[in-house]
Amino acid sequence: KRQVALTTVINSAIETSRPGIDDKGQELTVTLPSEQILLEADPSRLSQVFSNLLNNAAKYTQTGGQILLTAEHQDSEVFVTFKDTGVGIASELLPLIFDLFVQGRFSRDSERSGLGIGLTLVRTLVELHGGTVEARSDGLGRGSEFVVRLPIAEIGAISENPDNEFAQTAQRTTGHRKRILVVEDMKVQADMLVALLELHGHEVRAVNNGPDALKMLTEFLPDVALIDVGLPGMDGYSLARLIREQQKFNHIVLIAQTGWVGEEDRQRSRAAGFNHHLAKPIDYNRLAEILAGVTGDET
Repeated sequence: KRQVALTTVINSAIETSRPGIDDKGQELTVTLPSEQILLEADPSRLSQVFSNLLNNAAKYTQTGGQILLTAEHQDSEVFVTFKDTGVGIASELLPLIFDLFVQGRFSRDSERSGLGIGLTLVRTLVELHGGTVEARSDGLGRGSEFVVRLPIAEIGAISENPDNEFAQTAQRTTGHRKRILVVEDMKVQADMLVALLELHGHEVRAVNNGPDALKMLTEFLPDVALIDVGLPGMDGYSLARLIREQQKFNHIVLIAQTGWVGEEDRQRSRAAGFNHHLAKPIDYNRLAEILAGVTGDET
């Protein structure tokens, strides 16, 4: 992190997202405060947040629609709002929109799934900057609004950055750095988990089936394996049993991820050798609690 002007971050995000907005002939209106607002931030990561929200607005807004980007200074915070005239968000989905793997259909003529799986990463990055993000919508067909709230470092003239380079993101870790294996056959879900875990300082590998997982266990020797029980071929339960049969893997904490969360399902996980049973979409706070109790340097 370093001190950076809000306008610098917003301009970078607009430059990244502009081609998609222009391709659909959409009108982007930007309204910024007259004063110079400085943030304590990683510019590249915060720009990623803003461009993701702009990309979602463009993707889910009709050709020729409108997107409004507004920044407003309130006390010691700045509110950056992304509002569009697009397909909107169903009321039942709105409270879940930042959860992993949430999917939904947003218009009669669209088969798009999910309002950008990167929204979970957006929330994580905003929280790492000491802020919050909120989604609002009056329902399907009535547009969406995302409000990012960030603390202000200073108001005034921006100082020059002599090397003109973006600083690397300071990684937040919970306890020691962990070695984590993600076993998930759906690539988009695997990629999202890997991104979130790496963002929190962990070393992560991902495979999409049981046999590859067994091979990676020997090569990588993780502290934790996060396994989808619904794997094709060798399912997660069978994989867990094979892992528990090998003494060299006894130290590995096995976490089942599944859509089945009844007591019978939990008992089946325990019988297969899993230490924990997490429902999809995964509660990352609960996952972080589990990881905090794992010693990263076990042998």
